[in-house]
Amino acid sequence: MAGRKQFDMDTALDAAMIQFWRDGYADTSVDDLSRATGLNRSSLYSSLGAKDTLFLRCLDRYAARYGEKYDAALSGAASDPVVAVRAFFDVTLQRIADPELPDGCLIAQSAMAIPALSPSVAEHARQALGLQRLRLRAALKAGRLTDRDADAFAVHAAAVNQSLAVMSRAGASPAQLLAIVGVTVDALAQAPRA
Repeated sequence: MAGRKQFDMDTALDAAMIQFWRDGYADTSVDDLSRATGLNRSSLYSSLGAKDTLFLRCLDRYAARYGEKYDAALSGAASDPVVAVRAFFDVTLQRIADPELPDGCLIAQSAMAIPALSPSVAEHARQALGLQRLRLRAALKAGRLTDRDADAFAVHAAAVNQSLAVMSRAGASPAQLLAIVGVTVDALAQAPRA
């Protein structure tokens, strides 16, 4: 339609996601989102929703984008869970090393901000964080770890993965991050298989 500005929804959602990722939910204003997406406040609300709604869409987008990569990395866990878990961590390390992306992890950042989030947004952040543990547990069970070991390593690997995001944001070097991954992968290699 003549005189009406068009925009690409995926581009706008990616821009909003990066804004939330870079500054966190609490420190991202509607004006920040407007600048990031190129939409005025009215268009932002009508097209993408209120801040909470937009944040949830961005969190889901982030979880889906990286969830697919994590699933692909863990797909070989039945034949070699150690290689699969290393590949899982490689997804995170590659994301951290990408200069086009903010440091850290939107899910980790959101989990740390839970006290400042609305109850529904906080629950959504908890669920996004929990999906990573469930994904790891399923892969480790496929790799023939006992239920007890699969549970323990899934919780541990999910915590290590989130700590990589926090450590990268705090300035840890790639070598330090690799060393953290190495300790976890070495411990997993020692776990008995069922």
